[in-house]
Amino acid sequence: MKLIVAIIRPDRLNEVLEALYRAEVTGLTVSRVLGHGGETDRVETYRGTTVKMELQEKVRLEIGVSESFVEITVQAILARARTGEVGDGKVFVLDVNQVYRIRTGERDEQAVTPAGGQAGGHAVGGAV
Repeated sequence: MKLIVAIIRPDRLNEVLEALYRAEVTGLTVSRVLGHGGETDRVETYRGTTVKMELQEKVRLEIGVSESFVEITVQAILARARTGEVGDGKVFVLDVNQVYRIRTGERDEQAVTPAGGQAGGHAVGGAV
């Protein structure tokens, strides 16, 4: 199992969510975050003081998936998050040792399978 963490532009979120839905990856967590990568710094004047604005608004997606759906999930994100400009973001794929579904006590692959769903033939994704 893997945890896919993607940091993307806020204006690309709807397109990425649509691509994930079409790939049948439905369980995910979305957070608004601030970050800085290779973007050009903005300089603004606030009450007569010049301030260097270093942090940019980003969106963080966290998706728990089984091994067989890592590439599908990553490609869906890359295809729809990319603008070709600096600041498009990153996708991290992390190993997961164990996962438990709190409601049922299911663990690992069964815990990331959508509730009432089966892993056979469908993307396995879970909210973090």
